[in-house]
Amino acid sequence: MKFAIVGAGAIGAFLGAKLSLSGEDVYLIARGPHLKEMQANGVRVRSPEGDFEAHPTATDDYESIGPVDFVFLTVKAHSLTGIAPNLAPLLGLDTAVVSAQNGIPWWYFMSHGGPFDGTSIESVDPGGVIAKAIDPSRIIGCVVYPSTVIVQPGVIEHIEGNRFSIGELDGSSTERCKRLAAALIGAGLRAPIRSHIRHDMWIKLLGNVVFNPMSALTGATLVEMATHPETSAIARAVMGEADAVAEALGVRLRLTIGQRMDGARKVGAHKTSMLQDLEAGRPMELDSVVGVVIELGEKLGLPMPHTKTLYSCARLLDQVRNK
Repeated sequence: MKFAIVGAGAIGAFLGAKLSLSGEDVYLIARGPHLKEMQANGVRVRSPEGDFEAHPTATDDYESIGPVDFVFLTVKAHSLTGIAPNLAPLLGLDTAVVSAQNGIPWWYFMSHGGPFDGTSIESVDPGGVIAKAIDPSRIIGCVVYPSTVIVQPGVIEHIEGNRFSIGELDGSSTERCKRLAAALIGAGLRAPIRSHIRHDMWIKLLGNVVFNPMSALTGATLVEMATHPETSAIARAVMGEADAVAEALGVRLRLTIGQRMDGARKVGAHKTSMLQDLEAGRPMELDSVVGVVIELGEKLGLPMPHTKTLYSCARLLDQVRNK
């Protein structure tokens, strides 16, 4: 099958390299020195499962690729508004678009049911730009679990994890999801098809909503934030507010806050993706991970004082460093 990986950074290049090695026709869309290095020398991956390299086509020209079977969106959520209008050359009649962003995606209320069905989310899709460019019928949800880092252009460090959970927005079982899962499994990845993909998103978000901005503000690792008496108390409070939003939207998380804190402690001295972005001078994913939870809480009339405080401080940090 033919894949386009849009935003082939750490996760996208890792995914594309795995698919390419398994025999799939893969196109990596990237830019800058990372793109040039991949064009010259392919993708080199350092992994605890064994180092490898692959040579998928790398480009910044959407037109040269043409329609594909699957478009993977592995760009940061805040970059989608600029990229979505460029996707048209990749979209054939049956092309599926796999949304693999952190946090709550722009399509969350599409095929959702209930009082918010079809509601747009301004914090992740200002002006509805993404929704206009990507028909809802194309979308497959995806929750990404691998941890990867670009250590230098063209070189990816795969720290751990190999699961890409996928699911249709309405929870149905479709042939396209089965084909996608088969391709991912054939590439040596785990690809469970989930009937409630939004549930999986909230489980991951329960930790990200607090540990990502807190790490940017403090420079601390997961284990430091989870074990420090004061910050661990704040983390529990923010998780409680996020859990209340999820439950009000009909999502009952099987993971308790205590279990999520234990999980953070066990991960150890790991820097969150937001702290890595801050240190690298890249924009932080504040709105899709934190701002969106506040927007949803406000729609539901829920108090979110701890989340708002953390978000406001992180926003100020982002503004000050970008002066």
